[in-house]
Amino acid sequence: MLPRFSAVTRCLSVAALFATGSASALELPLPPPGEDIVGQIQTIQAKYEDTFADIGTANDLGYLEMVAANPGVDAWLPGAGSEIILPTRFILPPGPREGIVINLAEYRMYYFPKGQNVVHTYPLGIGREGWGSPIAQTRVAAKTPNPSWTPPASIRAEHAADGDPLPSVVPAGPDNPLGPFKFTLGLPGYLIHGSNKKFGIGMRTSHGCFRMFNNNVLELAGMAPVGTPVRIINEPYKFGVSGGKVYLEAHTPLDDKGDPSVVDKHTAVINALLSRKDLGENLQMNWDLVRDVIAAEDGMPVEIAVPGQAPMISSAPVELE
Repeated sequence: MLPRFSAVTRCLSVAALFATGSASALELPLPPPGEDIVGQIQTIQAKYEDTFADIGTANDLGYLEMVAANPGVDAWLPGAGSEIILPTRFILPPGPREGIVINLAEYRMYYFPKGQNVVHTYPLGIGREGWGSPIAQTRVAAKTPNPSWTPPASIRAEHAADGDPLPSVVPAGPDNPLGPFKFTLGLPGYLIHGSNKKFGIGMRTSHGCFRMFNNNVLELAGMAPVGTPVRIINEPYKFGVSGGKVYLEAHTPLDDKGDPSVVDKHTAVINALLSRKDLGENLQMNWDLVRDVIAAEDGMPVEIAVPGQAPMISSAPVELE
């Protein structure tokens, strides 16, 4: 019988480098061929004045992923000395490791620079209710520093209805919601851009575009050329291999419009597992732990299988609630 793995065994470091200044992007070496996990989970001790928004900004993490990784901790007043988990270990998204890959369910972007054995990963703000971000394959069509913003009629009408009328054009500067740089995508009306508001990165707050911390978008601007492929996916359940063992990373599912979704989790998990044909045909699955990982939705990779002689998927796995 497969032993039950500890759900809290996640390679937590005793301490982590942490500074309250501007964030430095997560640049991580790619794993060896056949492996999928990058980074390490870290822990810090909060200072009295810290909030999850501040800690996330300083460590390239979005607000919701900080909340998910630290259940029961007050996001606005963690308390001096409180141990805070930084979820900086990731299963790379499925599919080709090239260009820009955005996973809506993670609120996160991965950039694979051509000819380099590294990945850069950044938190994102995505479309809010009624303004969902698309699932698509496209490319970077243009790059614009210090962009002005011409709000569409629909957004101007929304702001006017709220008593906050917008001008026809917002010039470049600190009040511009596009921040210091924008990438125009091949999808009409959609951008990757900075922001004049730190809060909202790693949440559903935009009108469908992808918001980044300003220092992150400027870094990406120096690396990703026009023509870079952009693949937008929605994968709440990612399976990956590290050291010959299989891991699962679970996030709160979103529907195809980017809204929180009530899905058949059992079917979704099985489909995600079946899509990874490279995992092999003989794995011993700890279905009890799979259920725990899915219930937690904390975005951190957890070991859920080891090589063995049992079928990869049993005919009656534990029901996933």
